[in-house]
Amino acid sequence: MTTPLSRRFKDTERKDIIELRYQGTISDEMEARPHMSLHNFNPHAKTFYRPIDAALRWCNLTRYKAQILQADCHCPEKLAQLFPQWPCLYANTEKIYDAIRNRELPYGYFGITVPVGTALDHTQLTVRHSDLRLWMSLYYPDQKPDFLFEPTYDTHEKVSIGTYLSLQADREALLLELKTLQRLYQEILSDLQAVGLEREELNSLIKSHGRVSERSELTLLQIIGALISLLLGRSPAGKPLSVFERQAAIVDAITARHKNVPGLSKRTLDEKFAAANRSLKKSE
Repeated sequence: MTTPLSRRFKDTERKDIIELRYQGTISDEMEARPHMSLHNFNPHAKTFYRPIDAALRWCNLTRYKAQILQADCHCPEKLAQLFPQWPCLYANTEKIYDAIRNRELPYGYFGITVPVGTALDHTQLTVRHSDLRLWMSLYYPDQKPDFLFEPTYDTHEKVSIGTYLSLQADREALLLELKTLQRLYQEILSDLQAVGLEREELNSLIKSHGRVSERSELTLLQIIGALISLLLGRSPAGKPLSVFERQAAIVDAITARHKNVPGLSKRTLDEKFAAANRSLKKSE
């Protein structure tokens, strides 16, 4: 079958590039994938890789590239022994070779894919960037090495409309609850301030008035005694001056008329009336 001219031209161009790369003329940066903008340029990406190249990038060991490639060139089977500090290097290299042997990962000769089963020296065997990326996405979806998967520059994570609406509803509910708590807090604060003011007023009242002096207490008792004597007394003609005939009747009338008033209980009135009577008799 005759190969189309355009296809042969592309193959020839790729072979020239591969030959230049093999001679060291093309750098890794020039070998990065074409049509890549400056915004998402990936300096670690290449058009194709040898398995050891891909493995060391997979393990983030590009800074030790020269040391690792030299060891792989002379004794690739001893990678695990030569670099025990990097167990992932040997493990990832074997994963790639295992995928090639089991026809999961296409391979080629310096970037040009060859039929499955073609025997190649390990120094010549390569895998294309796109094939390696697809294989890793299928068999190791949790692995996203930078040289295959460019980091996103979108700082906002994409979410579904349902998730967004749910988050928005939760936010509005929290804001409403916050406003309610703030209002309750202000009410409690106002109550506490009012209690504090009342306490200050009571303290001020106590300090200003203080305890009733003995002279004032004596005067009050004499006034009470005089009122009792007046209510229970009689006129010069022998007529009662009030409807009360006994002191107990006065106490009963006061307690009946002023129920639940502090200081006007029967016991308190009896004590105060008795003291008032004694005080009045001493003064007469």
